[in-house]
Formats: sequence, structure tokens, C-alpha cells
Amino acid sequence: MVQTPASPETETLLIELPKTIGLYVTQEQFAALAAANRNLRLERTAHGELIVNPPTGWETGERNWSISGELYLWWRNSGEPGKAFDSSTGFILPNGATRSPDASWVSRERWQVLTPEQKGTFANICPDFVVELRSSSDRLGSLQAKMKEYIDNGALLCWLIDPQQRRVEIYRPGLAVEVLENPTELSGEAVLPGFVLNLRRVWD
Repeated sequence: MVQTPASPETETLLIELPKTIGLYVTQEQFAALAAANRNLRLERTAHGELIVNPPTGWETGERNWSISGELYLWWRNSGEPGKAFDSSTGFILPNGATRSPDASWVSRERWQVLTPEQKGTFANICPDFVVELRSSSDRLGSLQAKMKEYIDNGALLCWLIDPQQRRVEIYRPGLAVEVLENPTELSGEAVLPGFVLNLRRVWD
């Protein structure tokens, strides 16, 4: 099944699907699809449904760049702890879904225990830290479900940033979702010590 995010404007996307693809895709089929359609961000649900995410608009792209850049600077200045990733990176979560967060980080301890096979094209791990940035075409409910999925699969800290409402939802294991209205910055807390995201660049 091919899903596209709901949007006020309809966009026609060309995706190369082998004839052997049915309603649901296996991990192997998904890897082949991703390799053949590098201009698209593809995700796979735990049930094998294919999700097609079209290229973002310039505003979302600029905001993503700012968030990933701030994460990179923290990573570099902190002595490169663990692995930091941008929105082009996919991960196979423990529940079988393949997800591609807008920004993410995996601790050195968890990354080092992965085998070479587990570090394949899509690493078999859920990041410790995840950021999802809502674009104008994203349904809030779908993103909230995705954040819960990250937490259920091992994430320690997740930020859902909504520039339209200037609101941030913070997800942590075992705790209620914290909602911040128009915050100016976010802290990486104990998960990413010293990391602070300046949200003025995201809101403007």
C-alpha cells in the first residue's frame, strides 16, 4: 500500500515499483525501492505498508538544515559522542518499521554493540534521540503516533516541533507528553548533555 501525506495541494509522484511488489513490502523490497528512488524519503510501517514522503518545501528544508546543523555542532564540539544523523537516514526499529527522522542521534555505547550486519544500509536500531519537524502537509496525529512508536521502541527523548503553532511536544519513556507553547530553546537534558537548540531560527 502506498501512502502519501494529506495536503491541500495534490502532487503527482513517480515511484518505480517492481512488478513483484504487492500491497505490503518486505525489508528487502524496501531497501531496493529506496535505492531506486533516492529523490524520495520512503518509510515502511511495522506492518509493511510503504509511505512516500515527497521532497519538502524550502521553508521546511531550511528549518531541517538549522536543526541538523545545531545537532552536528554539538556532536563535533562534544568530542563526537555516538553518531548523529540527518533526515536522509533510515533506521529499522525493533518492531520492524523503517523510519527516517528529521534529525537523530545514537549513543556510542549502543552503536558499538551492533554487528556489521546490523549496521547495514538501514541500521537495526532506534535512535536514542529523535526530532520530527512538522511541515504544512503533515497530519499532526500521524506524527504523534510516530513519536510514540519511537519511544515504544527504545528512544529516550523525542521532540515534535510544530512551526505552524510554535509548539513543541516532548516525549520521554514512562512520562506524559510535555507540551511547550512558543519556547525559545530546547535542552537535550541528560540524553544529550550540553545540547541546546535555539528555536528562534526555526520559528522565523
